[in-house]
Amino acid sequence: MDVRDRMREDILSGRLVPGQRLTFPAIADRYDASVGVTREALTWLVSQGLVKVRAHQGHIVMPISSADLQELTAARLTIEPLVLRDSINNRSLDWEARLVAAHHVMAASYAAVAPRRTPSKKVQSDGELREAWASAHSAFHDALFSACGNGRLLAITRNLGEEAELYRRWSDSLGAPRDVMDEHRALMDAAIAGDAESAAERLREHIKRTASGLIRAHAADGEPVSAPKS
Repeated sequence: MDVRDRMREDILSGRLVPGQRLTFPAIADRYDASVGVTREALTWLVSQGLVKVRAHQGHIVMPISSADLQELTAARLTIEPLVLRDSINNRSLDWEARLVAAHHVMAASYAAVAPRRTPSKKVQSDGELREAWASAHSAFHDALFSACGNGRLLAITRNLGEEAELYRRWSDSLGAPRDVMDEHRALMDAAIAGDAESAAERLREHIKRTASGLIRAHAADGEPVSAPKS
């Protein structure tokens, strides 16, 4: 794994924390790399939205934007339960099979990075396993929404999910311990049972827990923020 990939993994895992200053000498020493290689890595990370350049500070890990997280969470709480209800109301045996299969893959991926027997364990695995878990998690949520008959709302939901991905990863690494697989299992069970209202409520709680865990961690670092509203 080259320097930029190692830095990317350290950012997504929370080993390089949001807002941390990244000086060339310190980063070069940390990764045993030349200043030139370090510079190239930081430029690439800026293009990926993981690092930003701030006046008088230089390069820093992309900070948590409480305002952006609040807005994103509010949008998800409004739109995603609506899309999920429609998906459940349009459910079919094929949809149910896709959902169960996606949950199975997600459970296996999660077990590789945070064994179920210790659900509070911080994720400490390598980047490949972490990427597999992130991909499986996204695929499960895609399967949940896939029967929605409104293509525009479905596209908006997917875009919101992509925007939330970095926050979700930080919530995994920096937030309070959660049994996320129990949350997903309960969500799947309600959806398969055809209980659209229960599934929508479980989804709202799932979204709020992800945001709240990160908000609390951020507030603990000295920036008080309010919890996401329903």
